[in-house]
Amino acid sequence: MLCKEITKVIEASYPREAALDFDNVGLLAGRNEKEVHRVYIALDATKDVIKQAEAAGADMLITHHPLIFSPLKSVTDTNFIGRRLVELIQSDIAYYAMHTNYDVLRMAYVAEKMLGLEKTEVLDTTIQIEGKEEGIGRVGVLPYKMSLKECCDYVKHKLKLDSLKIFGDMHREVKRLAVSPGSGHSAIQAAIVKKADVLVTGDIGHHDGLDAVEQGLSVIDAGHYGTEYIFIDDMKRFLEKNFPDLEIMTAPIVHPFQVV
Repeated sequence: MLCKEITKVIEASYPREAALDFDNVGLLAGRNEKEVHRVYIALDATKDVIKQAEAAGADMLITHHPLIFSPLKSVTDTNFIGRRLVELIQSDIAYYAMHTNYDVLRMAYVAEKMLGLEKTEVLDTTIQIEGKEEGIGRVGVLPYKMSLKECCDYVKHKLKLDSLKIFGDMHREVKRLAVSPGSGHSAIQAAIVKKADVLVTGDIGHHDGLDAVEQGLSVIDAGHYGTEYIFIDDMKRFLEKNFPDLEIMTAPIVHPFQVV
């Protein structure tokens, strides 16, 4: 199976045109004509992930977050991004990233199902595809009304997390929940407009959280990684379904920070 054949199937479901304007998705390093037998999937192309892909004998690395985000003027071993790109190219590992195109078309849908939301709709529409609205995040209703504290326990259980950061009154009742995996600063106003009681997201700063609560929105910060690691298993299932002859391996689920 050639790399270009795999990317063609991926982009049929997750076209690059669905990505937000600032993004950088697609084949970012390596050869289109690379013969691929083994694929390694991770959230980020860290140094450790690249070493794991090499050790596993992977021919292709697929991540959610793109290693190349800002423009590069050179690719050398003199900086930490260049060193990883050189490593990938020297190891002849094709490197593919699918970021906000996956966010828009799939990520929040997976999160919605994990959280058991009902009567859902797009949180922040960014594109119409064949007359259907798609975008960042989803909003819907929980299976039953619960306190914010109960909602926190529910989210921790469903997303398999050890800790959360909360903005809001833990005794307040919540029913309508918005979820925006990843960095959720820009999702706050959309959640308020869609009349959500609580937003589950990541990377919420001090002032953003306080301002959200002042406007009637509680926030559960489950972490950037904690809301997006779901990409790994979902893409594994996608590739196994579409390429039964490929060997698909995944990075272990390891949160990039520790709470002490």
